[in-house]
Amino acid sequence: MVEFWFGIAALMLTAYVVLDGFDLGAGALHTYVARSDRERRQVLAAIGPFWDGNEVWLLATGGVLFVAFPTVLASGLSGFYFAIFLVLWMLIFRGISIEFRSHVENTLWRAAWDFVFCASSVLLPVLFGAALGNLLRGLPIDASGYFSLALFTDFSARPPVGILDWYTVLAGVFGLLAIAGHGATFLAWKTDGDVQALSRRAALWLYGAVALVWPPMTALTSLVNPDLYAALPHRPLAWLSVLVALLGLVSVGLGLRRRRDVLAFVGSCGFLAGMLAATAACVFPTMLRAVDGTHSLTAYNASAPSPSLRIALAWWLIGFPIAFGYFVVLFRMHRGKAVAATAREGY
Repeated sequence: MVEFWFGIAALMLTAYVVLDGFDLGAGALHTYVARSDRERRQVLAAIGPFWDGNEVWLLATGGVLFVAFPTVLASGLSGFYFAIFLVLWMLIFRGISIEFRSHVENTLWRAAWDFVFCASSVLLPVLFGAALGNLLRGLPIDASGYFSLALFTDFSARPPVGILDWYTVLAGVFGLLAIAGHGATFLAWKTDGDVQALSRRAALWLYGAVALVWPPMTALTSLVNPDLYAALPHRPLAWLSVLVALLGLVSVGLGLRRRRDVLAFVGSCGFLAGMLAATAACVFPTMLRAVDGTHSLTAYNASAPSPSLRIALAWWLIGFPIAFGYFVVLFRMHRGKAVAATAREGY
């Protein structure tokens, strides 16, 4: 049962990254691929039906941790207190910038909110990537199961560690490249005209950078966490996930070259999902790794009692298909190219 809930937590987090990732990436590229007000409204129209629903998967991930691994949630929330507030502010800025930009028909007003939307969309993948880097590098967890982190110390990946060091910053940059590329493939699929052309170009450059940075980033991860790849030969699911990621990367390239935008977007989804699944398979059962290796929180020592997990599973089996069905219907309802709303209709 514990193993199953670990898989559910990984699934929910992957769903968040794949789904909210495309609208975060679209926001990060907003001022590049869309030059006029009409084009920027087209970008917002492309993500408009999805962005707020996509963010719910982040709450759902927190809900899974609350139900199944409450110690992990409590330790993580307290240890990443400052970083979580930064994430919340960026999410708030994204939401109000989308809603407020057309409240006043003024060029300066709209340009200001476009900048806020783009900046917050850039910072969120960096913060999430740095957070993943912290989990892979290790945290200063004490015997009570809690930890605290300064924003940075000496920028080395050795104790005493901070939220930011050379490795976590690189992880954040890699996360931004991957998410921006994901958003570019989505915009290439859902838009037309100049926005589509610039999105395809951005996707080629960004995923080219991802393909170049991925191998050295993998090597650097093995330096800060040698145990991660030591487990890889013994985890068939990890190998399968790596294969999915590689096939996804190839599909992105083929889709963009042949202008098959759906293939490129699906390949981008596969790349992100494969990377996260491979990481989860390699770190299992560790959920919060102690940098000294002595007080790590694992799926076994931080889980809720088995009866609670069984009851929660019954509710999850009801709720997850409903949420999945909602997104299937939503994508079907809004199939086709996005059309920019008029100035008085929204966005």
